[in-house]
Order: sequence, then C-alpha cells, then structure tokens
Amino acid sequence: MTDYMPWRNEEPLAQESLSLEVPPGPTWPPPGSPDITIARAVTPRPITEVAARLGIEPSQLLPFGHDKAKLPLAFTDELADRSPGKLVLVTAITPTPAGEGKTTTTVGLGDGLSRLGHRAAICLREPSLGPCFGMKGGAAGGGRSQVIPMEDINLHFTGDFHAITTAHNLLAALIDNHLHWDNALNLDPEHITWKRTMDMNDRALRHLTVGLGGQGVPRSDGFDITAASEIMAILCLARDLADLQRRLGKIVVARTRDGEPVMARDLKAEGAMAALLKQALAPNLVQTLEHTPAFVHGGPFANIAHGCNSVMATRSALALADVVVTEAGFGADLGAEKFFNIKCRQAGLRPDAVVVVATLRALKMHGGVTREALGQPDPEAVRRGAANLARHVENLRGFGVPLMVAVNQFDQDSAEEHAVLREACDQLGVEMAVSSHWRDGSAGSEALAERVAALLDAPAPEPTLTYADDAGLVDKVRAIATRLYGAADIHLEERAQRQLEEYEALGYGHLPVCIAKTQYSFTADPGAQGMVVGHVLPIREVELAAGAGFVVVVCGAMMRMPGMPRHPASVDMRLDEDGEIEGLS
Repeated sequence: MTDYMPWRNEEPLAQESLSLEVPPGPTWPPPGSPDITIARAVTPRPITEVAARLGIEPSQLLPFGHDKAKLPLAFTDELADRSPGKLVLVTAITPTPAGEGKTTTTVGLGDGLSRLGHRAAICLREPSLGPCFGMKGGAAGGGRSQVIPMEDINLHFTGDFHAITTAHNLLAALIDNHLHWDNALNLDPEHITWKRTMDMNDRALRHLTVGLGGQGVPRSDGFDITAASEIMAILCLARDLADLQRRLGKIVVARTRDGEPVMARDLKAEGAMAALLKQALAPNLVQTLEHTPAFVHGGPFANIAHGCNSVMATRSALALADVVVTEAGFGADLGAEKFFNIKCRQAGLRPDAVVVVATLRALKMHGGVTREALGQPDPEAVRRGAANLARHVENLRGFGVPLMVAVNQFDQDSAEEHAVLREACDQLGVEMAVSSHWRDGSAGSEALAERVAALLDAPAPEPTLTYADDAGLVDKVRAIATRLYGAADIHLEERAQRQLEEYEALGYGHLPVCIAKTQYSFTADPGAQGMVVGHVLPIREVELAAGAGFVVVVCGAMMRMPGMPRHPASVDMRLDEDGEIEGLS
C-alpha cells in the first residue's frame, strides 16, 4: 500500500499542505480521566484545514462553526465519478458490560493509518440522545481515540436527528389528518403501521391511544426511537437527493379496508419530507483528537435497525481518501451481517478488510467470569470465552473478506492471557494485533495499522453468501439464524408467519431481512453469553420497510423503543459554574 493512491488525474497533496503549522501538542490528562476532559485537552484544527487533508477546498464545505461542516450535495454528486479508495470494516465480538471498544478502535486505527502517512478517513454513526442519557453515555470514542467536538457530536450536532424525527412525525400527522378529513383513501385505522418517533429512551410511549377527546379518530399508536425510524434507514441508504425522495414515497404506512397497502406518496408526503431532510442528507465532517478527517453521519442502531453510517458519507470518504475505516454496530452477528447483506448489497460496496475487536475482559465474561472479578488474571476463562470470537471469525470468513483480530488493550491485561488468546487465534488461522490506542493514541495503534495496511493487499477468500436475493423471506431468516447464530431452527409466531406471507404476496420477497435481536447473545436471550448452539430463535412480529429496502424481523422481547436503566447516565450530567458540561462520557 503506497502513501498515495493515484485515483484522480491530479498531483497528490504536497506534504507541507498536510502538516501546515502544527500548534504545540496537548498536555494530556492522566489515564483514566473522563473522556470529556481528555477531549478538551485538544484544540480542534479549523475544519477547513482538516478538509484540506482530503483535498477539499473551503468553497466545497458548508461550515457549522469552526470545527464542523457538511459536504454540500452538489459536491458529493461530483465525487460519485471518482474511483474509490480501500474500505476497512471494524466489527466486534458479542458485546458485554466489560466493554469492547469498537468505535474507539475505529478512531485509533484511522489515526494509526494517518500516522503511517496514508491519506485516511474514518466513517462513524451519529450518537443518539437515547443511549447518551440512558445506559451507554456518549458514543464518540474514548480515551485518546475520540472524535471532536465530542459535546456537540453527542448532543445536537448538526441537527440531523431532529430533522429525521420531524420528517417522520410529519408523515404521522398527515395520516391522522387524512383520517380526520373524510379518509378519501379508505385507510383502516386498525391497520396503520406508521408510529411516531422521538430521540429518547421512553418506555411509557411504546403503546398509546391517540385521537381522544374529539380531536381525531381514536386508534392505537406508539413511539419508536428515532434510530429505529425507517426514515433514518432511508437517509443512511439513499444515494442522492432524488433517491431519498423516491424511497420516502415508497414507505408503506397503512392498509385500506380492502387490505391494499397505502404509501407515503399516496398521501403526497414525500416532497415535504425530502425538503425537511435535504440538509440532513449532506455528510458531516469533523476530526479526531489527532485531526484525522472523520465523517459522522446517520445513526441507526444495529440491534433494532441496520447499524451502519450513511452510504453518502462512506462513498464520499472513499472518493477522497486512500483508505477509509468504518464501523458497524454491536457484534458481527448484527452490525457486520447487516453491513454485508443490506448496505453493501444496496450500495454496491465491498470492504477490502475486516477487523474484529475483542478485549480480554469481554472474553473472560464470555468464559463465565463475573464483572467484579475481571481484574484478576484468568487465562482459562479467556480460553473458554474465545469460542465466541471463533464463531464471529468463522461467520465473517463466509463473506469472503480478509480479516484479523484487534485486541483493545486494558492496563489489567496479563501477558499469559494475551498468550492464550494468541494461541486461540493461531488455531483459527487469523492474525492478531494488540493495540493501546485508548491510552496512547496513534502511537499505540501503529502496529495494528501496519497489519491492516498489509491486509488490504491480501487475497480474499471465496465468499459464501448468507442467502440469495431470490430466497423466500422465511428462508432468509432461517439462514441467518442457523448459519450465523448457531440456532437449530426458528419459531414463527402466527402473526409473524402471516406478515411474511403477506409481504411476499405484495412483491417484497426479494428484500433482505434486518433482524431486531438482543446484542448481548447469539440467541434472543440477553443472558445467554458465550457461544450458544442448538437454540430456537423466536420471531414475534415482522415490519415492512419498503422505502429502506428491507424487512425488519423482531425476535423475542426486543423493543424498538428502549427504556432507561435504574440509574440513567443523565443523572450524572450537569453544567459547572463556567457553563461547561460535566458527566458526559
């Protein structure tokens, strides 16, 4: 891999234009300091300077202050004809409360590649306010591997989530308005499938009755979180503005009393929705703590949606950088599977390498160690827990992409535990690299970056598709359950069976499926950690996302509106006497 890939008829950026005038480096807070404290130790470079590292002129930016910008849609249209750079997908083992650090590794790897002289960029999803104030906290990386400005990215950012929420609820309002004014389309109030959304965890809004008090037609309704909105998926999968509007019109919102599907275009809603989303469709550009360009755009969850950042951001980054590092949410059974089977199929993308993130702490939890005992060395627990890693590695090999394992290092890790994991990786025939980017930034991820750069030129194994496009919907669900989750079979509740049959009869059988399932297990039981085989995957219900281009399959007790934990992250957040945010991590 060379420092510059000549995919355009122009000269590479001069070295001095990449370095410009470098201000003094930050004085880093001690390890273990809150992420927000570490982020504030860095003075962001002007976003025009960050953009210049990718050859972007100031006139090709839509600035949001000094440290954030969007790429105007006219510019992204120009980028469509450029040859792409290399794409690296970062995924992970099944997540645990011990932490894996997938986003942190994505950022650290991008910085490491930049440190080696590659023209690198990273692509991440935007954090949702729901997890930010709920259980997870922020999602902008951690330690010395973060994207900034982290407060803005974790909170309102450039307003994309708010635009998606508003466009979604505009369609909901138009449906109820249509019912109120004579219902010319003959909508059946009992078969309206379009819920409302908000970007917050609020379990009390899952099931509601609207239209009471003489203010409309009473009917059952509810809220999903914005990350689960079909409009979020549409924005993340749309190729351009015209594709966005076309997809919005295809959203199926209800059935008539005769059982016919009703689409958003029947309500003449897609034009106004596209107008609300026009600016939100433009990719966001920010920077890492080491000033590597970072595209942070779109935010579908991987446990209840397709879990990848936007096609617009990924394709734009690939047109501008030699190598692009992106991540897919949660474990490889969710985010990576959907990256391949949904995003790649629709966008014509294919990663050149995959990095599977693991930690010794998480492997020990998969090996039966309690969270309280994770600080104690336990090589045998690592050996047992490596079965979870092995399953993900074998699954990913089926997609026909070179891969390796990145071990996100913790200070408590022991040399003996690392040796056990390296032995397990040797038995799997997969390379492993240890990375300390959380503590050391790009200096700690340089070895990982070197191995990933070499992997980009490795021959790809023969792919084994999870399922063919023309397979039936039930067969697609069963293929994922048995081939990736290790299930013996699936169990379809009567309602789910009926819905799948109806969608196939309506001509949607060719669509891929998007499994909504707990992220904590290969099963539908969040408590079944490690490597479970021979289980039966329960399918509760199915939802059609015709505009996004997939069918959502809801497993077990999975909800598309999360709830908050007993001790929400929000209770630890406040403003100090200087107006600075505390407690955001």
